[in-house]
Amino acid sequence: MIPTAVVAGFFAGFFGIGGGIITVPVLFYIFNNFGVDQNYVMHLAVGTSFSIIIPTAIVSVLTHKKNDAVDVNIVKSYGGFVVLGVIIGSYIAASLQTKSLVLVFALVLYTLSVNFFFQKEDAKIKLKLNLFLKTVLGMIVGFISSLTGIGGAIMNVPILKLCGYPIKRAIGSAAAIGFFIALFGALGFLTSGSYLDVDLPLSIGFVNIPAFLIFIPITTFMARIGASLLHKVDRKLISKLFGIFLLIVATKLLFDYMNL
Repeated sequence: MIPTAVVAGFFAGFFGIGGGIITVPVLFYIFNNFGVDQNYVMHLAVGTSFSIIIPTAIVSVLTHKKNDAVDVNIVKSYGGFVVLGVIIGSYIAASLQTKSLVLVFALVLYTLSVNFFFQKEDAKIKLKLNLFLKTVLGMIVGFISSLTGIGGAIMNVPILKLCGYPIKRAIGSAAAIGFFIALFGALGFLTSGSYLDVDLPLSIGFVNIPAFLIFIPITTFMARIGASLLHKVDRKLISKLFGIFLLIVATKLLFDYMNL
């Protein structure tokens, strides 16, 4: 958990993501090896990931805000629809099997890896983020995030870039929206797990307490470092390497899906 927390925290701050794309698969394997109920092992990984993202996102957002990289208006207007998607998705996720959640996570990682590998800083297509797009895109991002335990910024950053936001402001604003995704996602998995009365060791609902306590101090510290480095280094090479990493993780999960 410790080396995972270091990597997840750094990329959370650097890319404005919650770190869930790293945390969820690792927690999935850890919980699986410790004999957690197969029906809920992925639910526990996703719910715990959301709880870990909350303090990490706070540190990341505060650092970006110091660099004037957070647009409060877009967080309020667009973020509300994202949260609505999270609330709906988190309760639907509780009714799905672990195998289904693993497949969804793998497919999302494949899509995101392509984006990281081929993304360009200056997109030729520009969108106007009107009420219709805010509603549709917000609900989709929130729903996907709720099924995968990610902060949504990995989708929101490209969306905001397409709408004309500079990359650093897109990252900072997406990180702020990610805080609300994590907050409502964690609450959704905590309450749904409690409602289902699942018997998971050292956990409240679908949130594992030891994992939360181990990750938090490390990810919050590393998120501050990652967010600070964003404004000092070239992101292109790191983005491509991160895309390759996601591709490898997605492939491993797909093989696991076939064996579940």
